[in-house]
Amino acid sequence: GAAVSMPGMMATIHNVGLNEEIVEEFARATGKEYLAWDNYRRFLQSWGMTKGLEREVFQNLMDAAKTRHQVKVKRQFTPAQMKELALEYQKTIRNVGIGIPEDPWLQLTGALEMVLDSWNVTKTRDYRSLMDMSDAWGTAVIIQAMVFGNLNEKAGSGVVFTAHPYRKVRRGALWGDYAPSDQGEDIVSGLVTTYPISVEQAEIDGRSKQNSLEKRFPEIYRELLALARDLVYEKGWNPQEIEFTFESPAREDLFILQTRDMITIKKTESFDVFADPVEPEKVLGKGIGVSGGALPGKAVFTAENIRQLRKEEPTTPLILIRQDTVPEDIKEISMADGLLTARGGQTSHASVVAIRLEKTCVVGCNTLKVFENEERCEIDGRVIRFGDEVSIDGRKGLFLQGSHPVRKEVHILPI
Repeated sequence: GAAVSMPGMMATIHNVGLNEEIVEEFARATGKEYLAWDNYRRFLQSWGMTKGLEREVFQNLMDAAKTRHQVKVKRQFTPAQMKELALEYQKTIRNVGIGIPEDPWLQLTGALEMVLDSWNVTKTRDYRSLMDMSDAWGTAVIIQAMVFGNLNEKAGSGVVFTAHPYRKVRRGALWGDYAPSDQGEDIVSGLVTTYPISVEQAEIDGRSKQNSLEKRFPEIYRELLALARDLVYEKGWNPQEIEFTFESPAREDLFILQTRDMITIKKTESFDVFADPVEPEKVLGKGIGVSGGALPGKAVFTAENIRQLRKEEPTTPLILIRQDTVPEDIKEISMADGLLTARGGQTSHASVVAIRLEKTCVVGCNTLKVFENEERCEIDGRVIRFGDEVSIDGRKGLFLQGSHPVRKEVHILPI
């Protein structure tokens, strides 16, 4: 509800209005037992996290349940297993003394207060400070009816750009991330495997064209393309970043949640490229290039790592390596020169914040495993530790071992 978008900084409470009794009755009346308990689980997590619980608390419960029930993705849980997991979330939240009202009206008024309070939490203040935004603006609160991208395997959510995010052409070229069977928060938090929006994007990213929204959900894709062209060509808006959810493959079941101006770069773009051809044996992995160019530097995993190397080697670029990022990581991202994550897509919090802070960024390097507390990561049997020399390419999505020299290139981009 803030006047200027602050991705991931303000509180968002999902699926407000659920308690055990309502969930049981909804499941009985509709037969959608999995959906009911999945929505309750999501409500509990968004409430608990807004009250200060770490996301890892819930991720650990989710991972343990997947191991226990031998499933790879949460959609494979049976309704009974999803109920069990939701009630584990509830018990965990209550055990740390966080109260959740049973009355839907009190949930709503409590959620309103939490959104208003989130204007002044540390991560939001840090973000405004970095972006030179006023603390005095304050925020409104938006209340929206829920639509359910997790309704079934033919529903989904995503975020789409109306123009190419880093090649910057004016023509309508849909780009972004979506995931079937998920609500939007899964996409922007970078917790799920996402798929490309268009065939063109899939080709450039080196991902499956058959999994693109254009191929799997053609009606939804065509409706989004028509909307994008109307906003940008007919109405003369700037290129847009649009959050959407669809409850079926039919165009009438597409819902637009919000739209905002994309962050765009100038027509003349100068960026670094590696001076020499990259040797294949130096390539540790490949993710999705989000912003910036070629960046050699040293691996860091924590704020303390960054402070130590800034003191010892003030001119050395630092590349922050994380499994994923949460909005609270804004300070660490701002302190580093580059960001590499194992999870996430083009439109996750990590990507959006890195672009706004003009950092070099690669996300979704999915063979990477990061052990932040041990200050190391592993990828295909190779270990990278704090202070090791590494390089990333924010255009090609490469993660390289060692420091590689760079040179400047200037591209005059088409309009």
